Amino acid sequence: MKRVSIVALCAMTLMVVLFSGETRTAEAVTCDPSELSSCLAAFTSSSPPSTTCCSKLKAQQPCLCGYLQNPALKQFVNNPNAKKVASTCGVAYPKC
Repeated sequence: MKRVSIVALCAMTLMVVLFSGETRTAEAVTCDPSELSSCLAAFTSSSPPSTTCCSKLKAQQPCLCGYLQNPALKQFVNNPNAKKVASTCGVAYPKC
């Protein structure tokens, strides 16, 4: 009986940790397309992305679908260079 209680307590603790981590991650992301300004040259030409660009792109990854739906931003985010930049930075290009 005691062993079952310990297992249940561990499972509940694990669930709390997992779900609270997801909540913090979601809250920490502020979608701001200006954060990707360091990627503009790489998005619009064949220049390689900088480390700053890659870190900003990784941080803004949850926002990419929203950027793709915005007509003003879509031209920058939905082109072959942007897809190459995402691949180079190790960011999965979204399928929205």
